This record gives sequence, structure tokens and C-alpha cells, in this order.
Amino acid sequence: MPFAADILHDVVDSHANQGRGPAFLVLLAFLIAFGFIRTSARLMRSPRVPWWPGSVTTGGGLHIHHLVWGISLMLLSGFVAFATDLQPPWLQIVAVVFGVGAGLTLDEFALWLHLDDVYWSEEGRSSVDAVVLSASFAGLVVMGIRPFGLDEVGSVAGSIAVAAACVAVVGITFLKGRILLGVIAVFIPLVGAFCSLRLAKPSSPWARRRYTGPRAARLARARERFRDDRRGAQLQRRILNLIGGAPSRG
Repeated sequence: MPFAADILHDVVDSHANQGRGPAFLVLLAFLIAFGFIRTSARLMRSPRVPWWPGSVTTGGGLHIHHLVWGISLMLLSGFVAFATDLQPPWLQIVAVVFGVGAGLTLDEFALWLHLDDVYWSEEGRSSVDAVVLSASFAGLVVMGIRPFGLDEVGSVAGSIAVAAACVAVVGITFLKGRILLGVIAVFIPLVGAFCSLRLAKPSSPWARRRYTGPRAARLARARERFRDDRRGAQLQRRILNLIGGAPSRG
């Protein structure tokens, strides 16, 4: 696999700080940390594995969430990266530490979004969404795809025009509630151009503001298009359950 070999070469290359090597290590450590901590949480939740160690709790009963350790690792590695001129292998070590911290932190994204322990509730689904979005963004960066296709434009004026057009279609994609496709559109503008012409999700800002009055029929079409019981939505839910575990009922 030439692409994988390319990245692995960047990881050990002495000039990796200018390439994709550190980004690949951040992504890999991020995915491993998320996979480990989410699996650990699911094992703690299961009555069939009582031997699995529980969460970290102080003598006074304070539960220390793993996002605390994640934020600490991110702050530490970020400070070291800014304060020193890192060279291999320290550059790679700091990249791994940052990736681990990001994985631990985003696994509890819903907690610092809602300021409540909603890890296993329906609101906790936003943690898995955040991980999927972050991994998608990082993966596109590791692949060497530049935002808005700017590597294909020669002049400064052309770059500004292309960037403005791409920002517009990406913004519309996000406003229409197509978040994952919006992230992809940052790197592949044609995805944003396609989404900007499609129906918005009924709960999106675009639908709330524009699918009113004479356009009310579009809101009805959007609700039909994005029904929770449609096959695509059910498949997406099964995938998210597989990744993050099913939310608690009631």
C-alpha cells in the first residue's frame, strides 16, 4: 500500500514536522484512546464483567471523569510543542500524547457541552458525533488533501475567489444540518456544492429560517425525507450504537 508506506516514512523522517507524520500519529493515538476508553466504559456498564475496574473516584466520592486527564494531556503536550523546538523522537512522542488526550476528551464531549453527566443518554450521542467528525477531518488532513482545493489554483486572486465560493457552500451545508458532509466539503468542495442544492434537515437553522410561508411545502418534504424510521437513519443508528454503545432507555 503506497499511501500507508508514504505516511510511515513521514513518521520516521527527520523532516516529519513539515509532513503528515505527526498528524498520522495524532489520528492513530486519538482513535486508539477513544476505542480503549469507550470499550472500558461499556465493560463497566455491563453486569457480565464485574471484574473490570471502575471509574476513578476520590475518597470523598468525587468521580473524576476521563476528560480531566484528556484535557491535562492536551494542555501539557500543546505547551511543550509551542515552548520547545521539538525534534524526533520527541515530536512523535508529543503527537501521540496529544492524540491520546484528544481521544479521552472528545469521548466525553457531551458532558462539557451539556455540563451534565449525559454519557449514556440520548444527548450523549453528540460525543460519538464529535469523534466521527474529528476523525474524518484529521483523516483528510493526513491524506494530504488541502482545504477548498487551494493547491489547484495558481494566482492569489484565483485563490481568494475559490476560497470564498467554497466557504459559502460549506457554510450552507452546515446550516442545512449536514455536519459530516460539511467537514468533507471543506476538503472536497463538490460535496458542499451538491449539499447546498439538496433539502435541509427539518431541525436545521436553514429549515427553520427558510422553509416557512411559501416554502412550507419544503419543510414537509424534509420531514418525510429525514424520518427517523427510514432505512438510512436506522443503519446510521446501528453504526453509532456499534461504535459508542446504545443510549439508556428512560
